[in-house]
Amino acid sequence: MGNILTLTTFLPLLGAIILALGLRGDDEAAQRNAKWVALVTTAVTFICSIFILTNFDPANTDFQLVETTEWIFGLQYKMGVDGISILFVMLTTFLMPLVIASCWNVTTRVKEYMIAFLILETLMLGVFLALDLVLFYLFFEAGLIPMFLIIGIWGGKDRIYASFKFFLYTFLGSVLMLVAMVAMFTEAGTTDIPTLMTHSFGTDNFSILGIQIVGGMQTLLWLAFFASFAVKMPMWPVHTWLPDAHVQAPTAGSVVLAAILLKLGGYGFLRFSLPMFPVGSEVMGPLVLWLSAIAIVYTSLVALAQSDMKKLIAYSSVAHMGFVTMGIFSANQQGVDGAIFQMISHGFISGALFLCVGVIYDRMHTREIDAYGGLVNRMPAYALIFLFFTMANVGLPGTSGFIGEFLTLVGVFQVNTWVALFATSGVILSAAYALWLYRRVVLGDLIKESLRSITDMTGRERVIFAPLVVMTLLLGVYPALVLDMIGPSVTALVDNYDTALAAFHAASQTAAN
Repeated sequence: MGNILTLTTFLPLLGAIILALGLRGDDEAAQRNAKWVALVTTAVTFICSIFILTNFDPANTDFQLVETTEWIFGLQYKMGVDGISILFVMLTTFLMPLVIASCWNVTTRVKEYMIAFLILETLMLGVFLALDLVLFYLFFEAGLIPMFLIIGIWGGKDRIYASFKFFLYTFLGSVLMLVAMVAMFTEAGTTDIPTLMTHSFGTDNFSILGIQIVGGMQTLLWLAFFASFAVKMPMWPVHTWLPDAHVQAPTAGSVVLAAILLKLGGYGFLRFSLPMFPVGSEVMGPLVLWLSAIAIVYTSLVALAQSDMKKLIAYSSVAHMGFVTMGIFSANQQGVDGAIFQMISHGFISGALFLCVGVIYDRMHTREIDAYGGLVNRMPAYALIFLFFTMANVGLPGTSGFIGEFLTLVGVFQVNTWVALFATSGVILSAAYALWLYRRVVLGDLIKESLRSITDMTGRERVIFAPLVVMTLLLGVYPALVLDMIGPSVTALVDNYDTALAAFHAASQTAAN
């Protein structure tokens, strides 16, 4: 397929350049043209990604369709895809046309708005496909810029505060990761990710300021990467930027943030933390499990206290990402399978929930829960769609939300029964806040005068939701669609992790004797 990965990655950037250079004016026709150019570009990108999928062999656990070009200073441009990254690529390209279609009511600086989303798509795809440390870091950090602008220019009244908080939190976390990358290059002599995944970083214990560092260099490197990925997920207690960012971001920005950008942290744990620093992962694993369990329960309780719909769903996202980190650091087949499945599923469900908020926000220009009630009387189609994704968010069997949560809990149960027990209470709490939200917004009598003229979903809105409904149902009843694709790569990851730990423990035992 030649350079299909590069073509898919940079097609949205090409569309952004065409918009920037070829479109003039800000009248209604120019705005419509900008939206169509962005929609066609993202649709063609999705078609290209299908070629990647059809040429991908799930049974082969190596990186496939690899493209390598030497850069200056000995650096390399290297792209490739494996069973862990392929589905994140598909999720990104699948969602972006729906995101663009949801922007059809935007009238402020439309060309720039579309350009920001197209550039963001290129950068997100680059993160999932990069096989070089420097390239990964460039894509990973550059993705902050378009999202910073999307929140800061097209967001709500406190958008400047939210955009700077988002940028500073995520950027500061990544500074430590950059230091770790320099240390890795110094020791291994390469920035090639597949090579680094087979390199054994130092595990000799040493002390810093009288503190014993168990696992040595691996633990320090693990902590540096953790600082970046934990903020990106985000994990408790470094999650506070997310609710603010969601509330202030425009609807399309919230969809991309929840459905794709949060997954960069989980992908980073799978690509770097487990394979490159297995000893560090084992040493710090119990801490991550408990932080994840606390996140699930704490943010679910906080969600119950929210009066803003977006904020409630944002805290729900933090809770669901808790299941992801829990599954990843259980470091077994079911846990990692469940974590990846949960990320893909959450992409569809959380994206749809933010779109549901956007539908009524476009009509009433408020996200306050108390401003609504009885919408089922005027918006039966909307009530049905909102109910479906509410139940999927709760983890109703038959939807994709159930599979991911169940698998992660099975994986964690094998490692730590108490963490699994504590986290399971979050499933009950998620039902409480999700159904409470639905009850107050949709059910009951229509008593508010302002809602009497509200109209049901348009044809365009129904078309946007249709693919999300299909995928949420399809993955719920046929999870093998995802699990067969990721299975061999996850098995290889877990086997390599176990082998590295066994060798470390054997060496430690020998040294002790």
